[in-house]
Amino acid sequence: MMFKKALTFLEIIIVLILLGIFYSAFILKFDIKDNQLDVATDRLILYLKQTRIQALIDNKFDPNDNLWHKKRWSLKFLRCNKDVGGLYYAIYSDTNQTGQIAKSETLKDPLTNQYIYSDNQCDYYEDRSKYVLLTKEFDITDVKVSCNDTTSLGQLSFGSSGELYSKLSNEAHKHFEYLVKRACEITLYNSKGDISVIVIEPHTGFIQKKSKI
Repeated sequence: MMFKKALTFLEIIIVLILLGIFYSAFILKFDIKDNQLDVATDRLILYLKQTRIQALIDNKFDPNDNLWHKKRWSLKFLRCNKDVGGLYYAIYSDTNQTGQIAKSETLKDPLTNQYIYSDNQCDYYEDRSKYVLLTKEFDITDVKVSCNDTTSLGQLSFGSSGELYSKLSNEAHKHFEYLVKRACEITLYNSKGDISVIVIEPHTGFIQKKSKI
């Protein structure tokens, strides 16, 4: 009789433990889903900081190249093709100065060794970071860049002193014209209407998430 009671009690403990595990997994699953916007924001901040650091250690100035500034390390937001839909971004240095982003020109994630890059097919590849797929991976439906001087969604380029530029000019004498002089905000929107804002300070290029009021 005592053995049966003990066994029943043990069974209850096991059931409670299993319920706790399943409950934790359930909550974690939905927390991750609900925090997709935060994850996308934090990863974008991390990649922006990496872009700035890369610019600091890789000065693109070349006195023999009038368009050397087009090689500045940049992060650019782009649209997937119409059949796929959605948004993505890439980090690159336009070494061939064509304005077209090639995978070989893009920066690599130091933790995964994956290219911070996608093409407009916005598909998953083993050698490419999934974090650049803003819509497909994180349900980001729109991006607004307050300092955008391009005809695209936005391009942010860093100089060798960490300063921020809003465009890569096609004219040699205008390469300082797009130096950002006011704080630039990147606003991410998801399908639920939630937003998250990243602020990049002028001159220093300091990057942080804007506090929610």
